This record gives sequence, structure tokens and C-alpha cells, in this order.
Amino acid sequence: MNVSYIANISGRVQGVYFRASTQQQAIEHSLSGYARNLTDGSVEVLLCGEQKNIEKVLLWLAHGPEKAQVTALAHKQVPWQEHHFFSIN
Repeated sequence: MNVSYIANISGRVQGVYFRASTQQQAIEHSLSGYARNLTDGSVEVLLCGEQKNIEKVLLWLAHGPEKAQVTALAHKQVPWQEHHFFSIN
């Protein structure tokens, strides 16, 4: 069953390849959606696909790539959104 989750990640998450690394994780787990920087310095991520794969990427988002310093991760399930690939916005 396919589901969608939106996540907001705070900390040192911009300028550390967070979005590109998230895209790589999403592709490896067959997920679609997007990652985008927000004006408050956080990153918003939409993950669409199988629940078990989303859970794996959410665990990864809690620490992110090597240079990131995640201080907060909030996520929730949202209504299904159809995306054909994972984009960086």
C-alpha cells in the first residue's frame, strides 16, 4: 500500500548536501516526492511510496548526511500525492 509522508528537518541541514543525499536515499528505496529548502533554514521532504521504505528513509533523515547536524525531525502522514520521481526543489 502506497502512502505519503511530509517531514521537516531542522538543524544544520542546508549547504551540506542534505537534499541531494535525501534524493539518493529515496531513489534507493523506490520512493518519489521532493526535498526543498525552506526560508527558516529547515528542509521539507515529501516521501511517497511503500510504508516500510518510507520508514527506512525517515530513520536516515534523523541524522542525514555526514556534514549535517539534525536537531529536530517532525513527520506526519498526509493524503497520497502522485509523483513520478524524486525532485530537488
